Amino acid sequence: MVGEVWVKREDGKFWPSEEMKKKANISDESIYEKSYEDPISFWEKMAGELHWFEKWSKPYEENMPYFKWFIGGKINMSYNCLDRHLDERGDKPAIIWEPEPPHGETRVLTYRELYKEVNKFANVLKSLGVKKGDRVGIYLPMIPEVQIAMLACARIGAVHTVVFSAFSSESLKHRLVDSNAKVLITADGYYRRGKVEDLKSKADKAVEGTEVEHVVVVRRIGSDVNMVEGRDHFWDELMENAEDFCEPEVMESEDPLFILYTSGTTGKPKGIIHETGGYATQAYTTTKFIFDVHDDDIFWCTADIGWVTGHTYACYGPLLNGATLLTYEGAPDYPDPGVWWSIIEKHKVTIFYTAPTAIRMFERLGEEWIDKYDLSSLRILGSVGEPIGEEAWMWFFEKIGGGRCPIVDTWWQTETGGILISSLPGIGPFIPTFAGRPFPGVRMTILNENGEETKPNEEGYLVQKSPFAPGMLRGVFGNPEKYKEEYWSKFEGIYYTSDGAYKDEDGNIRIIGRLDDVMKVAGHRLSTAEVEDAITKHPDVAECAVVPRPDKIKGEVPVAFVILKGDYREGLENEIKDIVRKEIGPTATPAEIYFVDDVPKTRSGKIMRRILKKLLRGEDVGDITTLKNPESVAAIKEKISKTE
Repeated sequence: MVGEVWVKREDGKFWPSEEMKKKANISDESIYEKSYEDPISFWEKMAGELHWFEKWSKPYEENMPYFKWFIGGKINMSYNCLDRHLDERGDKPAIIWEPEPPHGETRVLTYRELYKEVNKFANVLKSLGVKKGDRVGIYLPMIPEVQIAMLACARIGAVHTVVFSAFSSESLKHRLVDSNAKVLITADGYYRRGKVEDLKSKADKAVEGTEVEHVVVVRRIGSDVNMVEGRDHFWDELMENAEDFCEPEVMESEDPLFILYTSGTTGKPKGIIHETGGYATQAYTTTKFIFDVHDDDIFWCTADIGWVTGHTYACYGPLLNGATLLTYEGAPDYPDPGVWWSIIEKHKVTIFYTAPTAIRMFERLGEEWIDKYDLSSLRILGSVGEPIGEEAWMWFFEKIGGGRCPIVDTWWQTETGGILISSLPGIGPFIPTFAGRPFPGVRMTILNENGEETKPNEEGYLVQKSPFAPGMLRGVFGNPEKYKEEYWSKFEGIYYTSDGAYKDEDGNIRIIGRLDDVMKVAGHRLSTAEVEDAITKHPDVAECAVVPRPDKIKGEVPVAFVILKGDYREGLENEIKDIVRKEIGPTATPAEIYFVDDVPKTRSGKIMRRILKKLLRGEDVGDITTLKNPESVAAIKEKISKTE
């Protein structure tokens, strides 16, 4: 990169240079005021940059807690990601795939090649009886077939539900049953830290007792796997005779595109529904403005496709913009902690979007792994998943970005579909620990308990006001009451994020964390209830409470307080952890388990997790005289003290 991109000011804020402003897709600060005054016109303008088979008759309509965007508009996501780029970008790389070393070679799919693969697999799905509106489960590692499968579903109007490949068979089964999936796409296995992960056997367990009629298996590792005749099919064999053109299904703007399951406070994951036209518009616009995507950029979002970040910024967003996206199969520190930086050097990555968890891990591992590689191709850095501390922010800026790359710290949720708070590279400012301003056309604000807007630097509830961003969720699959209760009951006519925040005098927002019983572990949302539900499946456990504890690497980790039916015995802790791994996955495994006689409860029997959090942090728990069992607090405090 020639020239300086940054100007550092004495107020501790960073600003883009004139050179950066000239290059940026958006550098006119008036976009904020104009788009906040008339969000509907802003989003209409951005939607107009996509291809619509038929333009909408009405841009926005709401009947709270429901709302619609681009009513009457006809669109197809796959067409917008592929077909419309073929004339200008047909031979440009769409996906660059790096396998975990040394298990394969780099694979590059141009837009024309990706188009052909998607069309063929769309026809495969149709041959298996998949129709518009049918749900298709996708349980794949980070290989190009995952984007191909998603785009093929979108092409024929099927609704995909992607499940993180590290999740257990039980977690997969719940999602298949809840969504009533007709087909499951999986693989024989994949590589992780040099070991083979057997995916097919987990898929086999998951589909038992479901409505899944067909299982499509990608041969990633080439191992012998159990194939059920009539149900199971190898991907390559189905693709061999498939026609290479499939007419894209003309979708209504409000037709569903995908369901993605996320942790809730009830112990069961909930299926978040995202529709087509509005989500496409928001994914396209946020990618274009926040990451300042240009035609020569190589965009690497390190998120797994099983999370919403992977959906929007490792698939749809970059492809909608005609960008080249990079995807990597392996772990960030295998075969050594320099693997990510070697990939950036090899492919001259320009935009790098990752999580604070990874940043803190690399900071701890030492700079020698970074100094080996040339990272000068980097132009923009991004952070996602949880608030990033000032130390990690500065380290990321100085060591990875060389002191020249804007850091776009982004806030959003599975429910929002795309980024709603961030700084824009051509406008700024970029402030350590602050996510930035609400994205143009998005009315985010902070309210106190009475529903009044807070003053600068006063903490409160982060919310979104009408009109709501077009990529927002449209419901919880099969559970409209959960949708209303969880997102719309706190403040009338206002979307409640469950996050706390405050803003500075200029309107820049700092996120202070979750206000409900959901943890952020390594950037992944996990509900305390979900982990508690798994732990209590152990026959020796009578009751338990799970709360997050701050962690320097992962942001937060689960800690369990367990009440046993009988006496403690050796091996119990490992048995409980094994159950959590089996039921949910390794991310949810408690970092510590405290075996206690009781946990603090109100007189109505509600567990006071707030007190447990404070005990773990060594903070004053406040007045406990109203508890049913105040003596439990001292006993737990002593146990924590002895363990430490």
